Amino acid sequence: MRSYGKEKKLVFPYVFIACCFFLAIFGFCFFNLFSQGISFSEIPTTRRSVNDETDSLDHGSSVSNIPFHVLSWNPRVFYLPNFATKQQCEAVIDMAKPKLKPSTLALRKGETAETTQNVRTSTGVFIGADEDESGVLAAIEEKIALATRFPKDYYESFNILRYQLGQKYDSHYDAFHSAEYGPLISQRVSRDFPIVLIECRRRWRDDVPIREWEKYEWKI
Repeated sequence: MRSYGKEKKLVFPYVFIACCFFLAIFGFCFFNLFSQGISFSEIPTTRRSVNDETDSLDHGSSVSNIPFHVLSWNPRVFYLPNFATKQQCEAVIDMAKPKLKPSTLALRKGETAETTQNVRTSTGVFIGADEDESGVLAAIEEKIALATRFPKDYYESFNILRYQLGQKYDSHYDAFHSAEYGPLISQRVSRDFPIVLIECRRRWRDDVPIREWEKYEWKI
């Protein structure tokens, strides 16, 4: 005859081992999330929003929601649909169009404008939000600040670019390594925040080998 007490003693170690196993898995996942700097509120879903509702920001209105899609965690890439309204995009195009000039490059030692003339063939212009009396750029900048959680004081001016058919920007690092460009006062925290003003059937090229950025030492 089997003893009930003996059977109970045999079952307990297995239950204890199973609990330890699942606790170890949970602990590993928990540690892995925090080692990547990801909080539970940041765990991606198919579609999320910074706050609660879903509207683009019109000039003069308050920002209550910014829906977005997570495209990649490493590197971090997010898609924010309808970030700027059609009216805002048209206003930015109109203010930039008469000021467009051939895009330039920051030259490294040994490079000249002649040797790099085919690297970047677009036209563009930098316009700061404080230069725009209409307030359109300030409204967009306010929404970017909410989406990125970076203060506007750290922003560069808006770089409005025009890529016509066949124009491109060859593969490049969108940051400046001190070994190639000399001592730097600061470095970019985020690569950029592109807003497509006009949808094109043919894709323009602005290639950045993001996966290679780990070669750089970032000091912020």
